[in-house]
Amino acid sequence: MSITAERKQTLIKDFATSPNDTGSPEVQVAILSERIANLTEHLKTHQKDYASRRGLLMMVGQRRRLLDYLKRSDQNRYQKLIDRLGLRR
Repeated sequence: MSITAERKQTLIKDFATSPNDTGSPEVQVAILSERIANLTEHLKTHQKDYASRRGLLMMVGQRRRLLDYLKRSDQNRYQKLIDRLGLRR
């Protein structure tokens, strides 16, 4: 269900805005998106796992708040991020 350390490091490297960046909104949203995708696959086979479903909803809310912040602060970064992640169909 969770992401591996190697996958997390590649996400950080791909979405970092500067060399030592690990906490920018882009990195956080990318990691959350990966975790959401993994948990969604888990819930397809375990429909009654309500504790994980609650965690999924909390992660979706956190990602939404980060995206709202990014949209308010810098529209260009927001647009570039949702295009790269394939969000907002």
